[in-house]
Amino acid sequence: MNRNAIDEKILELIKRNEAISNPELSRILGIQEEEVTERIRNFSDTRSKILIVDDEMDTLLPLKISLQVEDYIVIGALNGCEAIDKAKIEIPDLILLDIMMPEMDGYEVCSRLKKDARTKNIPIIMLTAKDAVRDKVKGLDIGADDYVTKPFNLNELKARIKTVLRRSKNLLS
Repeated sequence: MNRNAIDEKILELIKRNEAISNPELSRILGIQEEEVTERIRNFSDTRSKILIVDDEMDTLLPLKISLQVEDYIVIGALNGCEAIDKAKIEIPDLILLDIMMPEMDGYEVCSRLKKDARTKNIPIIMLTAKDAVRDKVKGLDIGADDYVTKPFNLNELKARIKTVLRRSKNLLS
C-alpha cells in the first residue's frame, strides 16, 4: 500500500469510528503504531514540504536551515535516486533540484518525476550553476516550473518558492 493509500485508509477508518485507537489502526493496517501516530500528526500540519536535491552539502544545509526558519518542512536528498525515492514517499509540495549530480543528473530526475503519476504534479525549481540559455530551456522543456542559477539571492529564491507554491495550490483548488 502506498503512502497516500495508507493515509486514505486511516481517514476512512477514523470516519467510521472516531473513537478508534492508534493501536487498533496499527493492527488493521499492519503498520507500526508509531507510523500511525506520525501520519495522524502530519494530517494537521499545513506547512509546505520542500525537497532539496543537491550533492553539495555546502548548498543543501544552509538552504535547508534558511527554509526551515521560514516554517517549511524541508527534506534533503544528496543524489537523483534518493530524490526520486523521497519524492514518491514524501510527496513534497515543491522540489528544488540541482542539475549537476553524479550518477543521475537533475534533468533525468525531473523527467522521471514528471512521467510518474504520483509525482508528475509536484512543481520543480531547477537550482543550478548551469546558466546557459540552452540549459534553462532544456530544464523548462522537460517540466521544471522555474530555473534559478547559482549563486542565487536567497530572498529572490524564497520569493520564487512562494510564487510557485501559490500557483500550484491555486491549480489544486
